[in-house]
Amino acid sequence: MAPPGSSSPSTEFDHNKASSTTSPSESIEDIQTIHSTASRSVPKLSDEPNVQKKEYLHSLEEETSNIQLTDQTNLLPFRQIIIVYIALSSCVVVTALDSVIVATSLSTIANSFRAGSVISWVPSAYLLTSTAFQPLYGRFSDIFGRKSAMCLAMGLYMLGNLISGFTKGSIVQVIICRGVAGAGGGGIVGMMQIIVSDIITLRERGKYHGMIGAVVALGYTIGPIVGGLLAQKVSWRWCFWVTLPLSLVSSAVVVLVLPVKPVAGDIRKKLLLIDYVGSLLTLIGCALIMLPLIWGGVTFPWTHPVTLSLLSSGALVVLLFCLYEWKCAKLPIVPMYIFKHSTVSGVYICMFANGFVFFSSLYYIPQFFQAGLGYSPIRAGLFLIPLLVGQTAFSWVAGMLVSYTGRYRASCDFRGTTHRANARNLFQTIVYTGFAFIAISCGFISTITHNTSKATMVVLMLLVGCGSGLTLATTTVAVQASVERKDMSVVTAFRNFVRSLGAAFSLSVASSVVNNSLLASMIEISLSPSTITTILNDPSILARASSIGLPDEQALHVLEHGYEAGFKKFFIINASLGVMATIVSATMVKHKELSRDDDEKLKSEAKAGLKKQEENQDPEAGVQSSELVVKRDAEMGVADVRMVSRGEA
Repeated sequence: MAPPGSSSPSTEFDHNKASSTTSPSESIEDIQTIHSTASRSVPKLSDEPNVQKKEYLHSLEEETSNIQLTDQTNLLPFRQIIIVYIALSSCVVVTALDSVIVATSLSTIANSFRAGSVISWVPSAYLLTSTAFQPLYGRFSDIFGRKSAMCLAMGLYMLGNLISGFTKGSIVQVIICRGVAGAGGGGIVGMMQIIVSDIITLRERGKYHGMIGAVVALGYTIGPIVGGLLAQKVSWRWCFWVTLPLSLVSSAVVVLVLPVKPVAGDIRKKLLLIDYVGSLLTLIGCALIMLPLIWGGVTFPWTHPVTLSLLSSGALVVLLFCLYEWKCAKLPIVPMYIFKHSTVSGVYICMFANGFVFFSSLYYIPQFFQAGLGYSPIRAGLFLIPLLVGQTAFSWVAGMLVSYTGRYRASCDFRGTTHRANARNLFQTIVYTGFAFIAISCGFISTITHNTSKATMVVLMLLVGCGSGLTLATTTVAVQASVERKDMSVVTAFRNFVRSLGAAFSLSVASSVVNNSLLASMIEISLSPSTITTILNDPSILARASSIGLPDEQALHVLEHGYEAGFKKFFIINASLGVMATIVSATMVKHKELSRDDDEKLKSEAKAGLKKQEENQDPEAGVQSSELVVKRDAEMGVADVRMVSRGEA
């Protein structure tokens, strides 16, 4: 007998026999049921890759739905800050030099390609793409890292300029290549500010941001001279190539000396974090708004259907962008909640005015010296030095004052008030005093004529530069102090975008105001259409009226009632914007704490990381560590022998 609980062969036989007595239809149903159950429970081999892919994508969706960006703050010691800052400053000098060098050589380029009618598109293409791409770099640097974003910007800039210099076929190729260069050049200054903000505390940041203004002013000062010499003595191609060696060296130094924190995530996860829809809407919206600003009053009248339709479409796309970033984007390029801070919104309004006034002054003051006084482009460019010196000096002074006062420690007046109140008054006073300088100086500039003394002009330009300098570093610190560290790069990039947008608007508005005034004065004295077109294309020809057969009396009438009248109207607009910015900065820009609780902790972590890195790179430290390991292993070996001898192993 079989033991209990076991089945004998006969029992199994009987069971099989009983099973075999079932009907054929029932057997078929059982087989179908078993097959369907197996097919549901066991996946096919061909389906396994799809299942794994779905699981991977699902895990990525879960990770991106709860996005945690890497905090790239890495507060460095002073000696390393200097090395990094010099490399970054070289990158910024390159962009400042480039813009004015190319602008100086435009007439030579136009003659080479016989393309005087479209030569304005060479700087316009750079302005268009540099403005459109600026908001993107802030978020891209959050996703891929500061060093990668900076290298991308420098790489695009160098590639565009390199190909521009080799162009032989058509001016269209130069325009396209300048657009590529602008896509990189637009992000360089913003990336420098972001990197400086990563490696320097908020309290000390002001003086370094102030020196950025000095670096840019240096490029604007020597750029016209270099551009004029290259175009006249060598070749216009070197106007594109001259900055490439410095760009390459600066990029290499940044890569080698800039210590950065690794950004978490593989490349696929990082690509999924990009706001593609927002990026596309940004580029389309900027293009639709910038194109009519470039064409308006030049290629098409402001009331032309093309101009109006593009502006309307651009406004619609901007509205769609805001709605998408607000409601749909997981990691928006411009988070809408940053505008809840009155300081952030106030700074953006003020920086639009700053860009409008500064860049219009940079362009139209030299033109005034050429048209009214008959100066050459290089000599007229030298009269920009007071403006740029004023901006340089006062940008640095303002930054030093903000860094020195820090957390309300310094006394700024002697009326018995507290240190806290004095420092607060100083910080806020710097910002709106700068815009007050801009308003007053632009108001006085609107009164100058070709008979005004040169000393008066120099003083007024110095005041404009002082006002601009006082508002550069302070607004950067103010906007960064108003948000958390995770939004610092975004608000900085958008600040630069708004300033560039103000510059684009200023050149279009100034061109329209001055040209309309010129046109009215020339129609008044019944000049020929060809003469009107010539003067509108180049107002500086009024200083050489005999070259186009224009009597001196008529030239003086056009200069006084046309060009100078338009110049006056436009600088009244600048003064009005200065007043508006003064009021906004005094009411909306609030003082924020410049010291943060974790500054000392982050400094200690950065020092520890650098020390560890130096030990890993030091051969002697490596030998010492190897000796310690050998000694430790030897000691452990002796202990093991003792344990074996005692029978403990």
